[in-house]
Amino acid sequence: MFYDLKKVRESYDLTQREIAKILKISKTSYNYFETGEHIIPLKHLNNFCNIFHVSMDYICNLTNYNIKDYKKYKLNTKEIGIKLKQIRIKNKLTQTELAKILNTSQSNISSYENGNTLILTAFLYNYAKYFNISMDYLTGRKENIKISL
Repeated sequence: MFYDLKKVRESYDLTQREIAKILKISKTSYNYFETGEHIIPLKHLNNFCNIFHVSMDYICNLTNYNIKDYKKYKLNTKEIGIKLKQIRIKNKLTQTELAKILNTSQSNISSYENGNTLILTAFLYNYAKYFNISMDYLTGRKENIKISL
């Protein structure tokens, strides 16, 4: 998974330390996210996108096209779960089949779909890529289901 956090940070002429302070995380954590050593948690990715008015699809390189969005979005695990389940069912997959595709367990899929657990960024990314669906749509950041190319 590749992020464009650095490109956005540099476009605002900010240091990693400044971004980390804005996100209320350590500079070391932010550095790991920017270099790809660690996967940025979805809540931090959402905050980053809110602050810098960028889409998750753009940051995660699912599209080269960024729509500036000045609205602040909150993640809702229940709403995300409903969308995940709808897409899985529409594609005629069981939770077990989807778990194999995402290399996880059926219980994780169930937990995500029931809104008990916020989906991990890596799973959301892989889900979006597999179904060619926008991460921004899945997280309630936009209404268009398809990735804008």
